[in-house]
Amino acid sequence: MGRRYLCDYCDRSFQDNLHNRKKHLNGVQHQRCKKAWYDLYRDASEILAEEQTKKLCRRFIQSGQCDFGPGCRFSHMSVQELDALKAHVEAEKKMKEEQSRQAPPCTIESWLEERAKRKIRHNENCINSAFAVMSEPPSYHLPPGWPPLCELPPSLHPPTSSEWDEQQDLEWG
Repeated sequence: MGRRYLCDYCDRSFQDNLHNRKKHLNGVQHQRCKKAWYDLYRDASEILAEEQTKKLCRRFIQSGQCDFGPGCRFSHMSVQELDALKAHVEAEKKMKEEQSRQAPPCTIESWLEERAKRKIRHNENCINSAFAVMSEPPSYHLPPGWPPLCELPPSLHPPTSSEWDEQQDLEWG
């Protein structure tokens, strides 16, 4: 038995092969279901802009129904519904403006200053902890599974306490 493809928009499943999938994705029913899905998540401003460009649907005004439903190229909204939608869009705009006014003005300069201050504090903490570590030599242990010290090459031997005390000015690079 072959694999099956489940279309989330149409809630249909069919045998998953290139021909069937392409045929389904280009089908009218799938296109309608996909448009209906994305229409659920549109902004009120998008809906208003689209509805204002449409003329009123005569069938919908006369009978209260339209055979084309949401796919009709004419508007099914009454004047009162359009006014309510306009008021809703304006209220959303005002709310966004108020939120943008309430948000503290953040500039790149202030962010860079804060970042520099945090970096300085972090470096000071690192230096203080490094002095504490340097006062006593670290103890080294070989990782588990390594051969004994006598079998290791000199480059893998841990430094002795006398080597630790000697601070040579080495230049790398």
